[in-house]
Amino acid sequence: MGKSDLRTTSGLKIEYVETEKLIPYVMNSRTHSETQVMQIASSIKEFGFTNPILIDETQTLIAGHGRLLAAKTLSLSEVPCITLHGLSPAQKKAYVIADNKIALNAGWDVEALKTEILALEETAFDLQLLGFEIDELKAIIDDPMFDPATENEQGQLDELDPKWIVCPKCGSEFDARTVGA
Repeated sequence: MGKSDLRTTSGLKIEYVETEKLIPYVMNSRTHSETQVMQIASSIKEFGFTNPILIDETQTLIAGHGRLLAAKTLSLSEVPCITLHGLSPAQKKAYVIADNKIALNAGWDVEALKTEILALEETAFDLQLLGFEIDELKAIIDDPMFDPATENEQGQLDELDPKWIVCPKCGSEFDARTVGA
């Protein structure tokens, strides 16, 4: 497939496949801890199986190893799958990696995230279903959300009166603003 031969989603079809017939890709480089598998399972229980597993024509997984593990944890006999036809062996290998890595390259709009989490918290929604650890949620919620000082404001801080400190060993005095400068 050349770069100009882009695939479209119009031909994709979701089919339910028995979990026991699906073959995990042996060289999958992404790992899934028990905790993460339980998070995925909890998500499936709360929201349903909303993200189909991607497989090739031999029913070997291309994407969705964690979802399959979660489905087995939930004793699901079948899961929604999309068969990706016509990928070369190299494209399959690359997609197994790219599907996971590209998702990790995303960032967060922390202010919007905080607003949404606080809104969910007000409804008594189980925030653990979001996938964040408790300490991460606390850091997001307790973040004071302030903008860093401008260059002009920083310059004004530098103009403050000196902070004289006396060295307890030698008795020399120095301005604490210049330490490490």
